[in-house]
Amino acid sequence: MNLTPLIQSFVLHFGEMGSRWGINRTVGQMYALLFVSEKPLNADEMAEALGFSRSNVSMGLKELESWRLVKLQHFPGDRREYYSTPEDVWAIFKTLADERKKREVEPTLSMLREALMETPANEAERHAQARMGQMHDLIDLTTSWFSDIQKLDVETLKKLMTLGAQVQKFLEFKQKLSFPRASEKE
Repeated sequence: MNLTPLIQSFVLHFGEMGSRWGINRTVGQMYALLFVSEKPLNADEMAEALGFSRSNVSMGLKELESWRLVKLQHFPGDRREYYSTPEDVWAIFKTLADERKKREVEPTLSMLREALMETPANEAERHAQARMGQMHDLIDLTTSWFSDIQKLDVETLKKLMTLGAQVQKFLEFKQKLSFPRASEKE
């Protein structure tokens, strides 16, 4: 399987970006290939297209499966396993967000909760604990907000995202209406 220049460019870029996002470059390239593929691919096809060893592809597929980012398929008369990505990019986004929350955010919140339950031994620990409390509250608020956002249907989510800075302008306008001006206080 030969990759066209367009597909090769995407696959290589996705691999480089993957390393910045905390995933292996190889895994990023594999996901990119599956994402743009017209049909599900088996491990041998991926290894050939990307120039990777079969064992490297197998390990990468296990990682992608653990992230719930690939779908496994079988075809009649063929014993090989074929892989594809969900068609809906929003489903991919939600899955990735859920997995990152489970792997990164929840352990951090747990650690912070435990630290906040401790009795500080001195002023330095009281200060550190207060700062940890601020971090906990921010992460907790962000996580709650993101969970609410993920419950929205895709069309509502798209509308919300296209509002962008208009939401900020609306909130600023609402705040101006809510607070009396200095001249009105007198």
